[in-house]
Amino acid sequence: MNGATNSPHAQSTPLICPPSRAIECSAQVTPVDEILSNPLRLPCGVRIPNRLAKAPMTEGLADDHLRATEKHVRLYRRWSHGGAGLHITGNVQIDRRVLERAGNVAIDDNGGRPELEAWARAGTETGNQLWMQISHAGRQSPFWITGRPLAPSPVAVKVAAGSFRTPRAVTDREIVDFVGRFAHVAGVAKQTGFTGVQVHGAHGYLLSSFLSPHTNRRTDHWGGSLENRARFLLDTVRAVRNAVGPDYPVSVKLNSSDFQSGGFTNENCLQVVSWLNDCGVDLLEVSGGNYEQVALWGLDGEGDDANTEASEIRRESTREREAFFLEYARRIRDVAAMPLMVSGGFRSRTAMRNAITSDDCDLIGLGRPLCTHTDLPNQLLSGEVEEAPRYEDSVLLGRGELGLHSTIELIRTLNIMGQQGFYYLQLLRLGEGREPDLTLGPLKSIVRNLSNDIRTSRRIKPFQRRVPATRRAPG
Repeated sequence: MNGATNSPHAQSTPLICPPSRAIECSAQVTPVDEILSNPLRLPCGVRIPNRLAKAPMTEGLADDHLRATEKHVRLYRRWSHGGAGLHITGNVQIDRRVLERAGNVAIDDNGGRPELEAWARAGTETGNQLWMQISHAGRQSPFWITGRPLAPSPVAVKVAAGSFRTPRAVTDREIVDFVGRFAHVAGVAKQTGFTGVQVHGAHGYLLSSFLSPHTNRRTDHWGGSLENRARFLLDTVRAVRNAVGPDYPVSVKLNSSDFQSGGFTNENCLQVVSWLNDCGVDLLEVSGGNYEQVALWGLDGEGDDANTEASEIRRESTREREAFFLEYARRIRDVAAMPLMVSGGFRSRTAMRNAITSDDCDLIGLGRPLCTHTDLPNQLLSGEVEEAPRYEDSVLLGRGELGLHSTIELIRTLNIMGQQGFYYLQLLRLGEGREPDLTLGPLKSIVRNLSNDIRTSRRIKPFQRRVPATRRAPG
């Protein structure tokens, strides 16, 4: 059942650089791939050293007051020496009450500036860019972390056996406050040494849920037309730009589609991108899906609410060129004035090079492979390896009806949770200074990851509850 231990592919994939020697290995790299090692100049004037980026991934390493820790320092120092030109952090939250995951870093009247400075120093040791991703989890916050999630409208997440409670609709005053909080956190990021920021407007979190008519059923000026639904995102990006000034990188992560019937469509995306052109955005990261339609994990549309046409376009892109959203990036390229980054699915150096040379995108985002092989970018740039590891092909309950595409919802859910737990646990090990454990199977990964998440959520509860009276939920 735990396929990770006996997979032929897993056994044939060497640990690209032993974790204990990752920093030593990074000093020995001489880039030979002229395409991937070519620098990228952003509209604000900042230069990214090469075309490989560590995509944002939630870390879950914060302390009991949701501050950065020595675990962030260890992990990001390893990644800095791994060779990618750009690193984007996991989602740093603007609201301590509503977290995507126990262990999120939050910047919400909790101090922690020295810890942020240490994180930023470690994450930029080799001259790479390190950008802070800023987010609000919205309705996608499980009940053991958040008592009452927030959303544009009271539309619950229908997934994972009731793990998410029906959210409360945010008030107009709260939305305006959140815009200011995004800007404040961006200012803190700049002051503490992060070299840029990314506004998280994808994957069904708060800003993304406002864009979707499926989750945004408001009748005020924050809902209804696409212009109204996009107002929160656009106001936030403008406020962030004003907070950091014209010469500091500002990125946006945006869904190419929600892949959900009645949700945010690719046509909606193209219009929002055209509006973002006027907001001073330096890089657009293209993604897709949400917790109910997990295209971000490379899965086909499932269930009654799937947008089958959008899912087929994504599947075709994946079959032809590995990346989940590259076909959508090609469409967005015709509208976008800013450079594009595509994350999700890239594994071979050939596919990465082709995506750049075909002008479909400017940066290649790498996520899960860097959880186990932190030195992978160096190896790709030097030509030492041609392909990243594919543990998603082996960390499974089994094949066929026991695999990711099973017709049984419980089996699909267990496989998704197993893979998610596998990668989350690798980040925890790296943050603790240990080596990845590539033998973890899906069931063990689920148990260990959920146990860690629940223990962490209990530790942070006292701090989460200490919210100033002016920010308590309306009665």
